[in-house]
Amino acid sequence: MNAFGAEFTGTALVVLLGNGVVANVLLKGTKGQNSGLIVIAFGWAIAVFTGVFSTAAISGAHLNPAVTLGLAVAGKFPWDSVPLYMTAQMLGGMFGAGLVWAMYQQHLAATDAPDLKLAVFCTGPAIRQWWHNLFSEFLATFVLVFCVLSIVAPKASLGALDALPVALLVLGLGVSLGGTTGYAMSPARDLAPRLMHALLPIPGKGPSDWGYAWVPVVGSLLGGAAAALVFRAFGGTV
Repeated sequence: MNAFGAEFTGTALVVLLGNGVVANVLLKGTKGQNSGLIVIAFGWAIAVFTGVFSTAAISGAHLNPAVTLGLAVAGKFPWDSVPLYMTAQMLGGMFGAGLVWAMYQQHLAATDAPDLKLAVFCTGPAIRQWWHNLFSEFLATFVLVFCVLSIVAPKASLGALDALPVALLVLGLGVSLGGTTGYAMSPARDLAPRLMHALLPIPGKGPSDWGYAWVPVVGSLLGGAAAALVFRAFGGTV
């Protein structure tokens, strides 16, 4: 498997398991219905752990355009490889979202609320105020990328457990900062599945909330770039 395939596969796994746990919690008639934010946060942490340890040895397991951008801004990833990685991540996010639809299509059909169907695929704000929503996504992604840069800096290796600190970081971000916007922190986690929500034949799905769609994209990319700049300013090396 090459780097493109690894980023595609790893991102697809992250979205499959991450959006899958959202579907299990929100949709009508599932075994996990109404199990809450803590279950979602743990599910996303395991999703990231799975994606990272499956592909880290091949591509470095960015699995997120904000991470790829952050590494490039930090001078630790070649700019000419950024389009390749981001394309793989976006396509992987779309494929993973398609698998979630295939897995939960009966429960999507059984669920009456269009907003719950949309939430399976992408994030939305608890209180809609674009500048604060943008700040929420910026801050969460800043913490994510800054800590990822710090995690990968040491030379010591834990083998497959190298993915564990990142998973714990995502868990902490979910339970601490996920209450305002759903902590997208990645266009591949939000925009790519949102596209699939618009394209897939989901009964009674409603609109895909394109008026909000730019917030998690811009917020995450700005947060990733800013984290890299601060990391460099502090003298950090990867």
